[in-house]
Amino acid sequence: MTFWNGVLWLHLLAMAFFVGGQLMLAAVVVPVLRGGDREALRAAARRFGVGTLAAVGVLVLTGVAMASHLHKWSDSTLQVKLSLVVVVGLLITAHMRWPEAHVLDAAIFIVSVSIVWLGIVVAG
Repeated sequence: MTFWNGVLWLHLLAMAFFVGGQLMLAAVVVPVLRGGDREALRAAARRFGVGTLAAVGVLVLTGVAMASHLHKWSDSTLQVKLSLVVVVGLLITAHMRWPEAHVLDAAIFIVSVSIVWLGIVVAG
């Protein structure tokens, strides 16, 4: 395994945590706790939020390193991906302000999956 394979592995691990965590919250945690213990739901969301911040930090660091190493900064697909990363950041900020707006949950997930798809395109 080379250093850059390790960087890619960390990037993919952080992406899996971010997107997989969204799936887990949406498919398991929210349906089980909906209508019940609101504090438990908030605690789960806060915990996921802390992990998400760490994952986003790893994604940014490893993404910048790989884009620089592979000279991808002028790639138009990467530019679209980075634009969607900004959109996800704005959606997450809005979701923190209005947590009851469930359309934001769906939008965050759809844009996140789009970012993953564009990452595959950039790598290919």
